[in-house]
Amino acid sequence: MKKYIMSIDQGTTSTRAILINSKGEEVFKAQRPVECLYPKPGWVEQDPDKIWISVVDVINELLIVSGASMDEVAGIGITNQRETTIVWEKKTGRAIHNAIVWQSKQTQKICDRMAEHTDFIAKRTGLRLNPYFSASKIRFILDHVKGAQKRAEDGELAFGTIDSWLVYKLTNGKSHMTDVSNASRTMLFNIFEMRWDKELLKLWNVPAAMLPEVKDNAADYGEASFFKSGIHVWGVAGDQQSALFGQCCFREGESKNTYGTGCFMLMNTGKSPIRSKNGLLTTVAWRLNGETTYALEGSVFIGGAVIQWIRDQTRWIEDSSDSEMYAEKRPDTAGVYFVPAFVGLGTPYWDDDARGAIFGLTRGADRHNITRAALYSIAYQSKDVIDTMERDAHLDLNVLKVDGGASQNNMLLQFQSDILQCEVRVPKCVETTALGAGYLAGLGCGFWKSLSEISANHSAAKCFFPKMDPNQAKKLYKGWRNAVDATRAYKPIE
Repeated sequence: MKKYIMSIDQGTTSTRAILINSKGEEVFKAQRPVECLYPKPGWVEQDPDKIWISVVDVINELLIVSGASMDEVAGIGITNQRETTIVWEKKTGRAIHNAIVWQSKQTQKICDRMAEHTDFIAKRTGLRLNPYFSASKIRFILDHVKGAQKRAEDGELAFGTIDSWLVYKLTNGKSHMTDVSNASRTMLFNIFEMRWDKELLKLWNVPAAMLPEVKDNAADYGEASFFKSGIHVWGVAGDQQSALFGQCCFREGESKNTYGTGCFMLMNTGKSPIRSKNGLLTTVAWRLNGETTYALEGSVFIGGAVIQWIRDQTRWIEDSSDSEMYAEKRPDTAGVYFVPAFVGLGTPYWDDDARGAIFGLTRGADRHNITRAALYSIAYQSKDVIDTMERDAHLDLNVLKVDGGASQNNMLLQFQSDILQCEVRVPKCVETTALGAGYLAGLGCGFWKSLSEISANHSAAKCFFPKMDPNQAKKLYKGWRNAVDATRAYKPIE
């Protein structure tokens, strides 16, 4: 009897696997950290083999701890850190270079050389020219690994984002595929015609032979024969689109914000793409039965990662989850603002040169105030994105659905509600990124029959409402914008 859907969530700092029952409930979960490498300032890489090993580990642990068997799994869903780029040998399955992570700025000079094509790229992809996306990362690997360009042209090498890498590994090299949401983040995919774009491939000098086949989100990606014959991967989506699906934002105008390593807000814009005038990205949400749904997206590069920085670089806390208790030792930030622009600033600034800064320090300010300011920075940056989205979509946000690891921090969510002056709603299952991929896989294999059946599973666990005076919220946010302006004015000496 098929009792479960297995969902794999391969993120930037950890890999999770969960078993989901027919009610959309997380029955069991396993998790492993994934190491990031920092070869040079601003560079972020990962070992592709260690990513794959982490997936094998969490699946094995999940089955051992739950007592379930693969015979009880109807299908597998995969969601992943988007844009992170791997190039590997088709024959051996070995990566030829470390994975270049979405956060990495090591391809900035490549993007700078492409500046004259900014408008053309945006018109085809809905994206801004930025090291964030995959195309420049592919170019970097082909340029820096001896003989790679020729081997790629000869059809010996494969490119993929993390989803493609995992599908390839799970199917023992039989499937080289991606889904439309991940393809839309490569800067090589025409989101208006829904195909790999020959002119963009030529522009970036990326051989078409490297590219994966693009599939709908709920489709057959092949037999996961590495673990069990007969079980297939039935659903794939990039992490933020997967969270949008997991939050059941199936109607136009519905939105969610995920608090992970970064923060990402997506709004379902229906069957028609909206071109932003204020720094948002136009992207593909999902494609089901050949019908595409689009989204607007705002990106915060450093969200929960600012608390990881507090944990790892200052040693004030032992675990990220301790940040709330630690920050609550003080009633406020003592006027401190923390702008965590460690890898630049995303929406709406898109300032790659900005670097992190702390403002407003006095002799009375201490580490508890600074930690609270770090948490507040997540809410401030999210407001930057949400204000931008309201202008582009001509709406007033009344409810913000939230998920991700930091959504367990009550102090952060209360401040988010205060600074936005709107309701903030946390779902019963906060693992909505994994849940979304699971729902897609369930649709693919018939575990669930319709979107309405999935929506019936969705409910809120807790809600936060504004407690702060609106004028005080405006005053605090003005201070944040002043701190951002000061951060952007600073230029390091080369």
